[in-house]
Amino acid sequence: MIELDYLVIGHVTRDLVDGGSAVGGTASYAARTALALDCRVGVVTSADPGFVLSPELDGALIARVPALTTTTFENIYTLDGRRQVIHSVADRLTPDMIPSHWRVVPASGVVHVGPVARECDVALTETWDDVFVGVTPQGWMRRWDQRGYVSGSLWEEPEPWLARANAVVLSDEDVGGDEALVARYASQSRLLVVTHGVVGCTVYVEGQSRSYVAPAVRQVDPTGAGDIFSAAFFVCLQRQGDPWMAARFANCVASNSVARAGLASTPKPGEVACCEQLFIDEVG
Repeated sequence: MIELDYLVIGHVTRDLVDGGSAVGGTASYAARTALALDCRVGVVTSADPGFVLSPELDGALIARVPALTTTTFENIYTLDGRRQVIHSVADRLTPDMIPSHWRVVPASGVVHVGPVARECDVALTETWDDVFVGVTPQGWMRRWDQRGYVSGSLWEEPEPWLARANAVVLSDEDVGGDEALVARYASQSRLLVVTHGVVGCTVYVEGQSRSYVAPAVRQVDPTGAGDIFSAAFFVCLQRQGDPWMAARFANCVASNSVARAGLASTPKPGEVACCEQLFIDEVG
């Protein structure tokens, strides 16, 4: 039995890109980031049995719940921002879908709940007691009409997740820039991070808030950058116990990602080492 360091729960998606398709979703980007950080990674997801996850998720253990369809997104980037269309959604993810031997995550490990289409059941909050749980609620903060056009939505019943999570990461886009809503979530969370795209992030913890500027890079594709940031933040926070260090490290890792497209944007070992060296130099 392999003991996991990083368990991510959420739909692996089919992303429609330039007339073709690619593997995507928070679970994919977070899993690949955790692998780059030397974690033993497991993914709990739901998808069509014929949807091929290799070689994109090679190295991660996959618990796939068979579904009639795979959650499928189309991302359209315009001068006004990203426009999303959702074409299909796989099955809801519940605690009974987690392999029994994966429910025992070591105290040093991370459980990442990362919905993309409202698929993670609230009962998951009661699955682990003494394990670090990181939450990226983006998938609860979107809705779609009958044509599949996605728009922002208020997070319904966030309280159980905010109360259980050791850290919550969301974006300006998720909250529509609503500072009052951010203040409300921060007051209900142990730790909240709001990402600001290429600008950086703001961390809220124990009544304090600090903002960190991300390194400037030439942006090619921002898809997945928030998921990469979140995984890097959760792992660093769990290992080091310092939210300010975790924010700077995650900024560094995520900033490299936007210079590449798709899952190729997940961190390379050399990039991780470079970001880690920044803190060694600071301490030295």
